[in-house]
Amino acid sequence: MNLRGVGVSPGVGHGPSFVLTVSVPEPPEGATYTGEAEQEQERAMAALRQVAGELEARGNRAGGEAEEILKAQALMAEDPGLVVKVRSLIDRGLAAPRAVFEAFNKYRDVLAGSGGYLGERAADLDDIRDRVIALLYGQAMPGLPAAPEQPYVLVARDLAPADTALLSKDDVVAFVTEEGGPTSHTAIMARAMGVPAVVACQGATGIPPGVEVMVDGTSGDVRVRPPESDVADAVGAASARLAALASWTGPGVTADGHPVPLLANIGGPAELVAAVAAGAEGIGLYRTEFLFLGRAEPPSAEEQRRAYQAALDAFPEGKVVVRTLDGGADKPLAFLPTAAEPNPALGERGLRRFRRSPAVMDVQLGALAALASDRLSVMAPMVATCEEAAWFARECGEKGLMDVGVMIEIPSAALRAADVLARVDFVSVGTNDLSQYAFAADRQLGAVSALHDPWQPGLLDLVALVGDAAAQAGKPCGVCGESAADAALACVLVGLGASTLSMAPSALAAVRAGLAAHTLEQCRTAARVARAQSGADEARAAARVHLPGLAGLGL
Repeated sequence: MNLRGVGVSPGVGHGPSFVLTVSVPEPPEGATYTGEAEQEQERAMAALRQVAGELEARGNRAGGEAEEILKAQALMAEDPGLVVKVRSLIDRGLAAPRAVFEAFNKYRDVLAGSGGYLGERAADLDDIRDRVIALLYGQAMPGLPAAPEQPYVLVARDLAPADTALLSKDDVVAFVTEEGGPTSHTAIMARAMGVPAVVACQGATGIPPGVEVMVDGTSGDVRVRPPESDVADAVGAASARLAALASWTGPGVTADGHPVPLLANIGGPAELVAAVAAGAEGIGLYRTEFLFLGRAEPPSAEEQRRAYQAALDAFPEGKVVVRTLDGGADKPLAFLPTAAEPNPALGERGLRRFRRSPAVMDVQLGALAALASDRLSVMAPMVATCEEAAWFARECGEKGLMDVGVMIEIPSAALRAADVLARVDFVSVGTNDLSQYAFAADRQLGAVSALHDPWQPGLLDLVALVGDAAAQAGKPCGVCGESAADAALACVLVGLGASTLSMAPSALAAVRAGLAAHTLEQCRTAARVARAQSGADEARAAARVHLPGLAGLGL
């Protein structure tokens, strides 16, 4: 039995399958309770509070990306709108489990129909709902083995952050899910762990439990009951490839000496150690949401200053690019409530929310300004217009921040990159969101994952516009989307004008080796022929013809 999905975290993993299934029963329709409504309501509220507390506690233990995600889920569990709906349904006579089921389902339908990031958030609601209902029924939530006898391949329809947050690569050798895309939470967590992963793999949950499975996180191949000789060959090749890549050390540079600093994407202080160990030359994207999520009040200036100082201390000779608060959409902020939006991914998120919250903005920019130096850069997320870029640069300048940029994640900013660059010191392309908005495709939805292939020529065209504008302006153009983690595409991005590349630490070795095996002219040629193709597969194949060193590296 062979399956195929989208490889989102490179490497080969093999072991017995553990198929994660959730079987919390739906409470009977019309189920009622005995006793007082207030007692039943308090029972429901207590369960919601307990689940929220457990999610937040898991996040605190996990740190990094997982902490952000789980704290956002904890907020969902106690969302005021949900609480009001549960209370109202109990007032009408429904038992607490049924009231929770109906309230969450109604909220889920609203989110699922909203598009953007919220398809993934709707799936998260199912997990929260089931945890609350299981608690009300006194049932244990189906979950992962507490003490596995041997490392296993984790298979699921989708993976809830609450399940994956505390996983270790000592226990899990690979992930396979039926849902998700290249930038889904499963993909991000797998890359952060350095574990092979395949998403959007139809039929995965049909894999029998306990059978041997081999997962290739590069090709997307999932083989069930593979011959032992095939496993040995694949593992041997992967080990040889890792050993070969480990010999490539030092700064990022092409074969003819063109420097391309290789930086790390960081979701919180817990990830700094891995970035340093992987040889990152600095931080190209420091996500600050971990400081703000799951809190009734925003963090103080001193707390923020300590977090930013930790990043600067980890890279005493490297650049640290801090992204200001990217709240909204799938990152709700309890201290900044907003009215319901039909599609929050297209609403007040990122800079738009930041701009409407001057008190929060002043504290964050002030904390950053206290550490101002030529190594600290600050950039704004989700910038759409030149006016927004100019406003952000002005606000930062008034605080004394010296190197100010913006992220290019919205096609309008890419199309007018020259005008944007006239207002700021640098830009950084976020290909994850740029792809979502360019192709009108939810980045979390497996059904449209093909449109998130970063080799799409249309996406390369947008990156080329930004790269050309940056070259004309004589200003830096970084790429901090996950596309930079592909060694072949990294060469193409450099050929398109990227001056720095930022990625998950686990990808740095392969990208460093891939760049060192090719000249800048080869990168430019590969970029040119990739853009001339009509589709992602054709672009990838055409580019690799002009990047012959990849084959020798096993990339």
